[in-house]
Amino acid sequence: MNFPDHLYTALKQKGIITFWDDEKLEGGKYISEELLKAIEESKYVIIVFSTNCAFSKWCLIELTKIVECMKKTGLTVLPVFYHVDPSDVRNQRGTFAEAFAKHEEDIKVNTEDMQAWKAALKDVGHLFGWHVHDRHESIIIQKIIGRIFSELYHKLPSVFEDLVGMDSRVEEMLDSYIGEGLGGVRFVGICRMGGMGKTTLAHEIYRRIFGNFEGRSFIANIREKTKNQGLVSLQKQLLSQILMDSGINIWDVWEGINVIRKTLCKINVFIILDDVDGDEQLEALAGKHDWLGLGSRIIVTSKDSHLLKRCSVDYIYTAKKLNNDDALQLFSWKAFHKPYPEENYVNLSKDFVNYAKGLPLALKILGSSLFAKKLKEWESALYKLKKEPNRNILDILQISFDGLTNSEKGLFLDIACFFKGENKDCIRDILESFYYSLNYDIGVLMNKSLITIYDDGTLWMHDLLQDMGQEIVCRESPKERGGRSMLWIYDDIIHVLKNNSGTEVVEGIMVNIPIQKVEHLSAEAFSKMKILRLLKISSDKLPRGFINGLNYLSLLKWHGCQLKCLPTNFQLNKLVELRMHCSGIKQLWNGNMNLDNLRLIDLSDSQNLIEMQDLSGAPKLKQLIFRHCTRLYQIHASIEDLKQLIRLDLNGCKCLGSLPHKISLEALEILDLGGCSRLKKFLEIVGNMSRLSKLCLSETAIKDLPLSVEHFTSLIELDLRDCKNLSSLSNACCCLMSLKILTLSGCSKLDEYQRIWVISKA
Repeated sequence: MNFPDHLYTALKQKGIITFWDDEKLEGGKYISEELLKAIEESKYVIIVFSTNCAFSKWCLIELTKIVECMKKTGLTVLPVFYHVDPSDVRNQRGTFAEAFAKHEEDIKVNTEDMQAWKAALKDVGHLFGWHVHDRHESIIIQKIIGRIFSELYHKLPSVFEDLVGMDSRVEEMLDSYIGEGLGGVRFVGICRMGGMGKTTLAHEIYRRIFGNFEGRSFIANIREKTKNQGLVSLQKQLLSQILMDSGINIWDVWEGINVIRKTLCKINVFIILDDVDGDEQLEALAGKHDWLGLGSRIIVTSKDSHLLKRCSVDYIYTAKKLNNDDALQLFSWKAFHKPYPEENYVNLSKDFVNYAKGLPLALKILGSSLFAKKLKEWESALYKLKKEPNRNILDILQISFDGLTNSEKGLFLDIACFFKGENKDCIRDILESFYYSLNYDIGVLMNKSLITIYDDGTLWMHDLLQDMGQEIVCRESPKERGGRSMLWIYDDIIHVLKNNSGTEVVEGIMVNIPIQKVEHLSAEAFSKMKILRLLKISSDKLPRGFINGLNYLSLLKWHGCQLKCLPTNFQLNKLVELRMHCSGIKQLWNGNMNLDNLRLIDLSDSQNLIEMQDLSGAPKLKQLIFRHCTRLYQIHASIEDLKQLIRLDLNGCKCLGSLPHKISLEALEILDLGGCSRLKKFLEIVGNMSRLSKLCLSETAIKDLPLSVEHFTSLIELDLRDCKNLSSLSNACCCLMSLKILTLSGCSKLDEYQRIWVISKA
């Protein structure tokens, strides 16, 4: 029987220290001290039952001692029934009965020994084991080794003491994506931004289950190795590790593919391909499922989820950031070499953990840099970190950024410096004006885990990715701040404006706190910024004429502007959004302006605005917002020309007594006239306003609704709250089949009609 020999060889090849009694011991009546010690020190004992094994008194004596240790010490016994029925072992039938009949004839065997042998056979015969009968012995050997590895390595602690928060992730992967019971060949991706622990997770899974497979290979840093060594070297590494043969020769990628396909298609393998960033890497190493034997598992780690999808990965697991407790523990392992911080360092440790935002890479780097440092050094390091992000962290995060196209890089930097936290749809027009292929470019940034879009449309990115983007901009001109494309730090902006050091490379300025009057600041401070496209500023102290010559502006957001009218020489032909809250504007401009690109005007809380002038020069306008412009009394008839207008917001315009008599705004979705307390008559609708979904007329002086409301076939929300003069609802309201929210509270003259309306809608 060659089975034990093959099993022993396979165990040794897997690196499992194995003791085989047949190799070292001679049989006898009493079990030797050497064998007893071997059994007691072992974690597992594999017993191979053959048709003739019971004829050996030595085997039966050894079996009895093994069962004794199993009951006393918890030794794990794994029986193999080699062409033997387990029931024959349990009940001593067949050749086992013949063996015991022979032992009964032996005067040297006493009854007590016989009973002990039979009890041992019965106990082991009831254990879970493997029945080798008309099956490939190699498969059974692999299952035995897999059982030992899965238990042995799962119980052993990781060699990394700082491996925290990993067990639940490993178990989730094993149970849901990789488990043996799932069958077939499975490709599983692990994806997320750099530094999130993808490689660590893959390595821990590999450590626990690689023994379950006939062959295994872990190829790390594929992105870097492809650049430095080429794909052929990776193919050689894969085959060498799986076949345990260092002499494999491959001359080109195509030959390597053929060798891999032909060699591995019958082998059950476990492969980790770490940090894949190109389709050609997967195609060269594990291109298709049928290249590998049944039961094979391939884990691919990558920062690019789209790459995983287009390479037909079966499942993608998104690596998770660490929670606060695990993050503090990981940081503490690096900073203190124990799982919790020193007493005097708890608060500072939490500050660093909060900065890392659950990113394992940052926690390890920051913790290691602070090991054995004094408290003052910690405080200094934290202060420095807020001014200058850790370069080691940023360099790793920047790998994904470096692989982007110029357009994708520009979009990422715009989001990092200006638009993080904004709604994607709300800034779509602005971003598209910069010639981004917005849907595609945003998709690329999401696939590479550089940005996230929440369900409500909010653009977001990890704080450290934002730091990385802003640091890239700072590196454009480390010493002279006016030589950077983006300015968002208050002190930097004041420095540039005060010293007139802005240059033609400046594309964006954003400051969220009010700029106070700066001594000697003149209009020339902006004169060199010829291609400034984004200006978000809050100040009523800026000098007159500073916006003259800023002809490339796409966004002008100027809170507290005290101009009464925009200057006539201010070119608005590239402007997409004009936001001037709390301004002193009486009228935006004189005459008619060329505003072909303008999509939004927002003059909310501009108390001096008295009229909305001619807008016929802005045919693509989508949003008009004049909330709480309390002196606005007139809307220009040119509003009729705004065929793309989606939102008209005049809420709180208390002096507005009338609207253009007739209107046809077929694209309009939101019309808010709430708080227009002098408005007595709702406009007459001409044409089909079938897209209107929200209409607010609360606190107006209207008496009734015109029949034309029947055109509002998509109306979902109608707010008539506190319309104290409203005495009737148009019969056309009965046609509003999409209406879900109707607010009539405070309509004191409408009590009876309200009851009838509710009944009819029900």
